[in-house]
Amino acid sequence: MTNQLIHETSPYLLQHAENPVNWFPWSEQALQLAREENKPIFLSIGYAACHWCHVMAHESFEDPQIAALLNQSFISIKVDREERPDIDSIYMNAVVAMTGQGGWPMSVFLTPDGKPFYGGTYFPPTRRYGQPAFRDVLTSVARSWQEAPSEITPVAEKLARHLQESSQWGGWEPQPLRKETVSQALEQLEASYDWQYGGWGQAPKFPAPMTIEFLLQLASRGDGKALQLAEHALQSMALGGMYDVVGGGFHRYSTDAAWLVPHFEKMLYDNAQLALVYLHAYQLTRDPQYERISEQTLDFLLGEFRQPEGGFSSSLDADSDGEEGNFYTWKNDELDAAFELPEDREFLKGAFSISPHGNFEGKVILRLIMPPKDLAGKLNMSWPVFTDQADRIRARLNSLRQSRVRPALDDKVLVSWNALAIRALAEAGKVLDREDYLLAAQKSARFLLTHLVAEDGTLLRSWRQGKAQNTAYLEDHAGLMLALLTLYQTDFNPEWYQAAENIGKAVQTHFTDPAGGFFDTHVHQDALLVRPKDLQDNATPSGNSLACLAFAQLSKYSGDASWSDPCLSLLSNLQEMMARYPNAFSGWLQCLNFSLGPVEEIALVWPENTAKPANFLSHLRQSYRPFSIQAVAPLPLKVAMPRLLESRIAINQLPTIYICENFACQAPITDFAEFQKRWSGSPLQEKPASQR
Repeated sequence: MTNQLIHETSPYLLQHAENPVNWFPWSEQALQLAREENKPIFLSIGYAACHWCHVMAHESFEDPQIAALLNQSFISIKVDREERPDIDSIYMNAVVAMTGQGGWPMSVFLTPDGKPFYGGTYFPPTRRYGQPAFRDVLTSVARSWQEAPSEITPVAEKLARHLQESSQWGGWEPQPLRKETVSQALEQLEASYDWQYGGWGQAPKFPAPMTIEFLLQLASRGDGKALQLAEHALQSMALGGMYDVVGGGFHRYSTDAAWLVPHFEKMLYDNAQLALVYLHAYQLTRDPQYERISEQTLDFLLGEFRQPEGGFSSSLDADSDGEEGNFYTWKNDELDAAFELPEDREFLKGAFSISPHGNFEGKVILRLIMPPKDLAGKLNMSWPVFTDQADRIRARLNSLRQSRVRPALDDKVLVSWNALAIRALAEAGKVLDREDYLLAAQKSARFLLTHLVAEDGTLLRSWRQGKAQNTAYLEDHAGLMLALLTLYQTDFNPEWYQAAENIGKAVQTHFTDPAGGFFDTHVHQDALLVRPKDLQDNATPSGNSLACLAFAQLSKYSGDASWSDPCLSLLSNLQEMMARYPNAFSGWLQCLNFSLGPVEEIALVWPENTAKPANFLSHLRQSYRPFSIQAVAPLPLKVAMPRLLESRIAINQLPTIYICENFACQAPITDFAEFQKRWSGSPLQEKPASQR
């Protein structure tokens, strides 16, 4: 027996298509039925890799008695939060307002017109964990709806007003951008840092790639404290169970404060962002362990998430063969039997923390006992010898792992998450001279621009098995803009730049809020209870902070302040929040850093009938310069290019590079040695933020 979800493409929704619950997807049909039958809506929101979503599904949604309660008294709607972040955002805010916390699975009860009046997250089938039994919740809500609807209406109306008010911010006058905001944010990050275990917060502990990126930005200008914080966090995560030392890539988060036991799902957005910050740490420090982690993470994405058409899948499940972490953990006898050579066994025991009793439910989560460089020294190995031996161990364990039942793959392609992957792959292809990374980034960008654009030019959110659907959100548009600008600065194909500009125009037309900032949803998307407009960065950057950074870059490329002006009021008025809550506004802090400047504007030109200046191009790739934009082309210009290239000449028919700041340029350079000297170190060095 199947329900209405059988016609969907989302793997998460399809997981519930054979539940005895008469599920509907979010649709006008379901909402109309609730109104006609005057039944409350039970809204369940989750995602395919969510462990507790699976638990609630098995315990409750597969239970015939619970299904009968739902089918008799409710219209039940199931939503994949990754496909519909707008619905997720609205009702997550409602659950947090009602209970003080949120998470997934999310369980919300709505009036037939979509107003929430009761909710929570996971409900067990019987009373435990301090939670009421789900069947009792259903019975109580159904009885209240029938017998005391007048008690529900005021609650629903009050919550609806709260949601409306919380999404209506803006109307601010521009304020000066202050460097003090950056230093105050750094002070707060240092004060709240966990120097014992690394990272911020207690259990559960999440990676903070946007925060670390902000710190690396400061470190690129000479701030030693920022670099110390960033490196400690990066090394702590790499030494924890959250990093998969066998297959590469990172799990979602650590269930404990010490980074030991992860929640085992793997998400595209985590791995893309973390690969990029480890790459940038390598550029700053030239520490090969960061390069190795970045490459292993990107290789994992190429091996596990890349689809033949060019898009990247969304996630790998935490569970396999009915057990969380089963694919990733080891029994001691498995490890003992894995290697025949004594030197391999000795290396395994010397490099990894392996307890005879295990460190996770009697099994072993493999993790290194110390940073790889230190470990190589402890084992009296050179770095190349150490990495060769480590790779041989990884290959053997990976081979054994492949015989296990694999976690389920959510193979839908999401624009905003693919954009994060494109940025990481493009930059790594440039920095590490990995053509396969660059080709993967180019193919993914081409896929998105071809298969996730409707006939009328509207960008769509998700794609699976040949079907694209759901109008894209602000985060999709803005994230893709940044990805295309990153790709342009890698291969300097002007097509990417033009596509970024076109998407920027679409954002201005379809997402702008006259009161300031941008709505998260397209003006033509289905009307919901509110039109969401989120500010805070979460596991991924908010749509507004992404748009701010993308428009700031476009403004520098084009010399047109109209790109960035709408964001400046928003950016300037959020400075107090950035200083007080930097972890929740770290994407904004990156944009503030860029907007404060100074920003290098680099233009390189050469006569088209001469060889491409490989030495100049290669040198441009070497250092981490987050406050730099680059435009490159042979002359004469034949297609639309960034205005940064306009009126440039190749002096004496030689490759000529222009280094500018705020559209004022130094004397052009034709001598490569002079350029090397000018470009060495960081010409933008200034006093660290902590010393201003």
